[in-house]
Amino acid sequence: MAQADTIVVLDFETTGLSPDNGDRAIEIGAVKLERGEVVDRFQALMNPGRSVTAFIEDYTGISNTMLAEADSCAEVMDRFADFIQDYNLVAHNASFDQRFLDAELSRISRSYNGQFSCSLLAARRVFQQAPNHKLGTLVNYTNIPSSGDFHRALYDSEMTVKVWLKILEAIEQQYGLSDIPFSLLQKLNKTPKKSIHQWLLRQGESA
Repeated sequence: MAQADTIVVLDFETTGLSPDNGDRAIEIGAVKLERGEVVDRFQALMNPGRSVTAFIEDYTGISNTMLAEADSCAEVMDRFADFIQDYNLVAHNASFDQRFLDAELSRISRSYNGQFSCSLLAARRVFQQAPNHKLGTLVNYTNIPSSGDFHRALYDSEMTVKVWLKILEAIEQQYGLSDIPFSLLQKLNKTPKKSIHQWLLRQGESA
């Protein structure tokens, strides 16, 4: 059974909010975890074939000059498809990243077998007292040391890894669940917040 601590955590920086509107990926960052230990990383800028806006340049720190020198989206995503292999995938606000992953891979006729889970949805359920569930807020809330630049893909992936492991640690400590399966996190994310405590108690009792 696939474990929740053996995953690829990924993050995209993009030209906008939706591939359905023609937006493209401009950077991918990812961290590969096995049994909670980082075993590999992936980071690459990618040239979307057109300019990014001043807003995106300011938001991400990724300039058109940087992108002009980068490999094409097709080249980078082909390498990334090899990187993720059959691992399950996690992202913070996963619906966003999954849309871009699916869109970019479909352009090059590549796919993946792993399933997605969302650290944002999990944090909303496990860390209900947090002021909000933005990645930077959760890093502070869980006392994770932080010194880099949010909105760069690899750094955001690194921080998401740490938040994800804090979520697993909290579930283990509070409910006695160890060797947590990936499927449990997927179910947790679909369980209403008000029901989480009782639901996790039941999972601990039946483990």
